[in-house]
Amino acid sequence: MPGLNFLIQTAIRMKRHIISIAALFAAISAFSQVYDEKGNFVDTTAIYGERTDSLDAAVFVSRQSGNYLSKVKEIRTEVISAAGLCKMACCNLAESFENSASVTVGFSDAVTGARQIRLLGLSGVYTQMLDETRPVMRGLSAPFGLSYVPGQWLESIQIAKGSSSVINGVECMTGQINMEHRKPTDEKPLFINGAVMSDTKMDLNVASSLQMGYKWSTVILAHVSGNLMSHDMNGDGFMDEPEMLQFNLSNRWLYQADNGVQVRFGVRALQDSRLGGQMLQDASGSKVLYDKDRYSVVRENASDVDPWGSDIFNRSINAYLKVGVPLNEDNSQNIALIADYSYQDMDSYFGSTEYLAGQHSAYANLLYQNVISDSHRFTIGLNGTFDRYDEDFSRLLWIGMPSEVSHKGVTDLANAGVFGEYTFHAGETFSAIAGLRGDWFYGHGFKVSPRVTLKYMPIDEIVIRANGGRGLRYSTPLVDNIGVFSTGKKFVGSYNEHILEDAWTFGGNITCYMPFGASSNTYLSFDYFRTQFGSQMVVDYEFGHNEIHFYPLAGKRSYTDNYQLDFSVDPVERFNITATFRYTDARIELHGKGLVEKPMTSRFKGVLNLQYATNLNKWIFDFTASVNGSCRVYDFMKDLKDQDGNLLYKNGRTPVYPLLYAQVTRRFKGWDVYVGAENLTNFTQKNVILGTKDAGGLVNPRVSSFDASCIWGPLMGIKAHVGFRFTLWKKA
Repeated sequence: MPGLNFLIQTAIRMKRHIISIAALFAAISAFSQVYDEKGNFVDTTAIYGERTDSLDAAVFVSRQSGNYLSKVKEIRTEVISAAGLCKMACCNLAESFENSASVTVGFSDAVTGARQIRLLGLSGVYTQMLDETRPVMRGLSAPFGLSYVPGQWLESIQIAKGSSSVINGVECMTGQINMEHRKPTDEKPLFINGAVMSDTKMDLNVASSLQMGYKWSTVILAHVSGNLMSHDMNGDGFMDEPEMLQFNLSNRWLYQADNGVQVRFGVRALQDSRLGGQMLQDASGSKVLYDKDRYSVVRENASDVDPWGSDIFNRSINAYLKVGVPLNEDNSQNIALIADYSYQDMDSYFGSTEYLAGQHSAYANLLYQNVISDSHRFTIGLNGTFDRYDEDFSRLLWIGMPSEVSHKGVTDLANAGVFGEYTFHAGETFSAIAGLRGDWFYGHGFKVSPRVTLKYMPIDEIVIRANGGRGLRYSTPLVDNIGVFSTGKKFVGSYNEHILEDAWTFGGNITCYMPFGASSNTYLSFDYFRTQFGSQMVVDYEFGHNEIHFYPLAGKRSYTDNYQLDFSVDPVERFNITATFRYTDARIELHGKGLVEKPMTSRFKGVLNLQYATNLNKWIFDFTASVNGSCRVYDFMKDLKDQDGNLLYKNGRTPVYPLLYAQVTRRFKGWDVYVGAENLTNFTQKNVILGTKDAGGLVNPRVSSFDASCIWGPLMGIKAHVGFRFTLWKKA
């Protein structure tokens, strides 16, 4: 019974690792002295910035909304605070956006568990992900990167829409999502969070912030998660989620010299394995899962139990260094260096398809900042990125007869740029940021990218913002669209090419703060953004029968218009209501079809979040309801029918569906205990696995019509969770 043995061994390994990690961090914290000789603890969000006492910051977060729009930022920025990250299980970053209509998160396919975000109606590859201003989740790490950031490692997330600063690179197209981790200066020698889901997924996080004198401090972050059992709730023969096991360890350091020099550095290592796909039974009734070593696209004996599936093993290591050097006493002039290196290794198998790849990535940013006065400042600098992909790809399909394609080689992608950014402030009434970059792209020559941001406050209750600019990125077609591996379709065209994608995004926002409610943070906000591509890699499911075509946009049109309305109010003390509605109109010109609505892109999303806390926050009640709009399905999905013979997609569109989330938290001294549930409506997408069915009524994954990548809705029904958070505070 190999399947049962695998589960037993996995459970034993997880138990041992969980106990060992918890014991290690408890021991470290118990014997560490965390006294500061000057009596204060400070931190910065980047190299130099606003210095904030960590205890005051924690108290402030407990009084604010989980999601709110920043009033002080020049660019339209939504903040998910530490309180917002505790509203639901939030086991990882992908699960932290359920209260936001700005960001939509969905599955790339029904097999691998890969999650992808959408911002301004476009795939997350067009959103620049930042780890405290360092670009992350690029290339091979993008498909699963959201699940590699534990939510309880973070103290906040900032979602900035549109073209932002030129300082962090040129890859920002639809916006930036910046993650702020727990700080070395936190007054929390030990934090432990554990959660268990009803689908047997378990999650454990440990954080320890230690101050070793006044100059040195460090934070150690550990994570282990996985699920012990696989499920097939809809009876289609495929696991609803893959069997997973992840280990994640990070160590971050801060050194603060007496002369104002700051040095930040850290390392992180990760290992993740996931096994998904068909879950069949052999003649003895034992469960049989996909085995990459014995799988064959052609079965000599039709009665052989040889499940199709995916087997993915990811490993990565990252190291970074940030140095800030003040050039005068008031730090109005400083030099900063940011350097980052990461290696990502992904061994992935999908049936008889192999994609074995490694990626070396390096990023460096050298900048000089001069604050001339309260009204004028500028930043100039040099930065660049380098990526080396070592790929071994082969794909064997059954299309009338066995058909194989393969590719093996090393690809270098690089850019280096010079930038300048000028900021003007006219008090609190008006501010403007004008930036310009010039980048040399390997194989594509020199490109210029201007960006501008404006903010105007005619009165204190009204904030008007506008911004626009250009973004550029190399496409990585197979990795950017990993769901294509979970199909039996033939790849046609430029799937191995790395064209330079080019987009302009511009838009604006107006926020009105209103004088009612129990707090001063009652607001109504409206924003509009448009993204228009000059160059784009198109992945077309509709140009050929049972084929996926990859081709450049080549002068055709591709654009997205995005409208959003936000409202937040505290009608009474400790009760917050936040409502958001987003409408998206995404269009693209496809071969043979002309300008059409982009397929599988939701038209709208509405979110209502209610949070109530009793006196002293002893009990916290959270409720979130969302309504998700329809999207245009691919042409080959229009005639699909359910078991009763009714069309699944009337008028070629998916149904509108609701999702409900609820959680109750009880807070004790140093402890939080919470229980909650997701998808209380129990809504799931029907027929997630498409294709010709065999004699047993299950989809045959060995034929060209097989497709598990057409995902638009939830794959699993109601899921309950229970968890705890333990915080040990530094003694006064």
